[in-house]
Amino acid sequence: MSWTWLAPVVVFGLVVFVHELGHFIAAKLAGVYAPVFSLGWGSRAWGIKLGETDYRLSWLPIGGFVRMASRDDETMSRIEGGGEAPLPEGEAGVRAMAESGHVKGFNPVEYDPEGLAPFGPRPVPEDRWFESKPLASRLFIMVAGVTMNAILTLVVAIALFAFYGRPYLSAVLSEVVPGKPAAAAGLLAGDSVAAVNGTAVRDFGEFVDRISASPGVPVVLDVRRAGAALAITVTPERTSTTDPLTGEPLTVGRIGATPVAATHREPLPLARAVVEGWDYTWMLGGTVLKIVKGLVLGRVSVRQLGGPIAIAKSSVQAARSGFESLLALIALLSINIAILNLLPIPLLDGGQIIMNVAETVKGSAFSVRTREMIMRAGLVAVLLIFVVVMWNDVLRLIGVAG
Repeated sequence: MSWTWLAPVVVFGLVVFVHELGHFIAAKLAGVYAPVFSLGWGSRAWGIKLGETDYRLSWLPIGGFVRMASRDDETMSRIEGGGEAPLPEGEAGVRAMAESGHVKGFNPVEYDPEGLAPFGPRPVPEDRWFESKPLASRLFIMVAGVTMNAILTLVVAIALFAFYGRPYLSAVLSEVVPGKPAAAAGLLAGDSVAAVNGTAVRDFGEFVDRISASPGVPVVLDVRRAGAALAITVTPERTSTTDPLTGEPLTVGRIGATPVAATHREPLPLARAVVEGWDYTWMLGGTVLKIVKGLVLGRVSVRQLGGPIAIAKSSVQAARSGFESLLALIALLSINIAILNLLPIPLLDGGQIIMNVAETVKGSAFSVRTREMIMRAGLVAVLLIFVVVMWNDVLRLIGVAG
């Protein structure tokens, strides 16, 4: 069995693990009691307890979770110390303690079973509950997960540029379409474009961006032709199109020229890789936001969304293509998790942020009933989204959807 089938576990597990690690580190820094940090879901498979936290591996290898003391979780608000077992109730528990030798020199008959047991689970101090912390600390904990995902995307992007480089097409023309602005202006196949309006272009992609941003506006091209430097003015024609991501109507500039089909790449120096990685991270984030905007405005069909099956399939394909493709997928998925978690849905970080801010403005916590209703609404929303993306995945799997 090829290792590539493990790629979905590695990709999704890493992205979710990093997210939860952000919450955990922030909770520790804020002084919130966090007795469990788990890699994976389900029951505990293995672990080690360091201090007050049980660092564990759980049986279901999909992501992970952090357990924090909270007013909404009675167990976590009352028990500190992790693996200490609760005592049997009443005199049976008292007598068991005496018979086992854990308590010396006391008479179980004289011991009051209703009194406080000096051993066993202890109440967590209220000042270590998540809700007891100032709003700034709670916000710090809630945004730490998405921040870690953004950092993961940035680190992976820097690694991609440092080790693999940035693929690009040189700004050398292979064809000039007759009757189009490029031909009318005198551009020829073989011309190399060095700058647009005095600003250097590094590759054909930057050249296209400058032209696209100038529909109907004359631009001056610095061209190299057979060793000679030329200045050629061309006016891009206005072309109506739609954004491939959001379906939004656009007007762009076109001149009718294509590049030499030869991809170049080389590893970048670290400083340059950091700059490129930063720009790439912002580009990915902007792309995700454009898609979300398109969904809200109805310009992007929900049929384009993918779920766990799509992620698994993409992970396997990326792993088969090579480590570079796998890293690129991790960067893309991580920034998706970061942005989507900020959506104002109660079960997500964005919804929790809104609820905590609202309670602070209100001056008191929402009632238990109100919080339950809000969380149920969030659960319904998340389940609906899950059903939609799973349905899309199944349709693609059987070949009904593209």
